Amino acid sequence: MDSLFIKDFPKEERPRERFIHQGPKSLSNQELLAILLRTGSKSESVLQLSQRLLKHFNGLRMLTDASLDELTQLKGIGTAKAIQILAAVELGRRIANLAYHDRYVIRSPEDGAKYVMEDMRFLTQEHFVCLYLNTKNQVLHRQTIFIGSLNASIVHPREIFREAFRRSAASIICLHNHPSGDPTPSREDIEVTKRLVESGKILGIEILDHIIIGDKRYVSMKEKGYL
Repeated sequence: MDSLFIKDFPKEERPRERFIHQGPKSLSNQELLAILLRTGSKSESVLQLSQRLLKHFNGLRMLTDASLDELTQLKGIGTAKAIQILAAVELGRRIANLAYHDRYVIRSPEDGAKYVMEDMRFLTQEHFVCLYLNTKNQVLHRQTIFIGSLNASIVHPREIFREAFRRSAASIICLHNHPSGDPTPSREDIEVTKRLVESGKILGIEILDHIIIGDKRYVSMKEKGYL
């Protein structure tokens, strides 16, 4: 984004820097488009170019329907820039059109164990993983929360539920592996489970299960009566 006028902006106000430090949600449509375009021209900065582009198409809605020819007719938009824009639009469209039926549905502890078994049963360290589900018990997101021996002071509810709020999850399934291959729950497993269940009740996000993964074996804390 090294173009005219961008250098005059304080570093912390430049789109890329703000993206890094504050995240993409902090940027306007103009700034996100500027990052995509990367450079302006001798006569205008990339921010001015992105502003003019949005104005020409009356915002994002009409820009999503723009053709390659329509984009390249605009001064400052060559074929390469036009393709970058159209590729980003198409990616966004495909993400938006991801069908819910393509998502994995967890109806039982066995479903949850199968989802991670081949990934987790050979791990040499304990991995604590959370599956974030929607109201239909479809997996929205999988997140490894921490790696290491399970300890109630380490597995903090804050880390687990922060991601749930971020993903707008309705419920959570927690899983962790026992490198020994024996999924028998330990005292720490039971304490952590109870603590997370209580936190979930307070926050309104249900912990559906805590599944311990062994070597082709698993134990559901729900089936054991700890939830």
